[in-house]
Amino acid sequence: MESKEHTLSILVENTPGVLSQVSRLFSRKGYNIDSIASGTTEDPKVTRITIVMNGDDATIEQLAAQLRKLLCVISVKVLSTEDAVQRELVLVKVKANSKDKRDEILQIVSVFRASVVDISRDTLTISILGDENKACALMDLLADFGLLEVVRTGIIAIERGIRTIYEDTKESGEFNYGKNVL
Repeated sequence: MESKEHTLSILVENTPGVLSQVSRLFSRKGYNIDSIASGTTEDPKVTRITIVMNGDDATIEQLAAQLRKLLCVISVKVLSTEDAVQRELVLVKVKANSKDKRDEILQIVSVFRASVVDISRDTLTISILGDENKACALMDLLADFGLLEVVRTGIIAIERGIRTIYEDTKESGEFNYGKNVL
C-alpha cells in the first residue's frame, strides 16, 4: 500500500490532558506525527486538533476509528488535500547586519508576500503564512543570509465550501451512543 501525507481534523472536549490523550494513541500504535496544532474553536468548550502524518489509507482510517472511540473526541474527519485549505505560520529570524542585506531580504520577503514582524540592527524576523512549499522556498533563499532561528506552528486545515466537521454523519456519530449512556 502507498504511504502518503494525510490530515486529520479532530474536535475534542476542551479539558486538561486531552491533547496528551490524543497524541498517546499515535505513540502507542507506533505512528509518527509530522505536525500537530491545537486551538479552541468558536465554542470555548471545544478544541480542534489538526494532525498531519504519513501512512496508507487503511492505517489512517483505522486511526480515525480508534480516535472516535476516545471519550473526549467529538468528531474526526480525514481531510483530502483537494478539499481542504491548509496553512502554516512560520517565523524566521535571519542575519541582516548591513543596510544592503536588509534591503535585499526585504525585496525577497515582499515577493513571497511575507512580512517583517521585528527588526534590529543585526536581524530581521519574518512571518510567513502559507503552505509548506512556500515556507521552504523562502527559507531556502534566506539561508544564504544566515538563519538564526525558525519556529513553525504546524499545519491547520479546514474543509473548502459548505461542508464542516460538524456534519451529522456516521463519522461524527459512530461512537456517540456509548458516550452519552455513560
